[in-house]
Amino acid sequence: MSVHLKTHITAIGPEVAELAEGGVLILFADGAPPELAEVSVLHKTEVGPSDAAPAVGAAIAIGELEGIITAMGDSAWNKVREIGHVVINFNGASAAERPGEICASAVEGEVLVAALKTGAAITIGR
Repeated sequence: MSVHLKTHITAIGPEVAELAEGGVLILFADGAPPELAEVSVLHKTEVGPSDAAPAVGAAIAIGELEGIITAMGDSAWNKVREIGHVVINFNGASAAERPGEICASAVEGEVLVAALKTGAAITIGR
């Protein structure tokens, strides 16, 4: 499997931990407006994003945390490609509730929070 996206965390907004406790992670490329940066994990892309969206079942990793994509919203990958933004919901859902959302394997909130460190890699696909 190829890498669809590899990026590194550059900053973590002050409200990220509260959202991550509930399994929700908002990614935004460096340079996001301050009001969005407060709730986002800012990142700088190293590889990708690929033209084609990753399929359900593709690997997703944040630092040492690993899971799989369980659902992909209709516009989620386009947002990743265009502005480096996506909402990843670690709820294990088989269908995305919102078009801009990627769903992934369910994880404990504290495990997700612990994986979020400046410099950590986020990789989709392998």
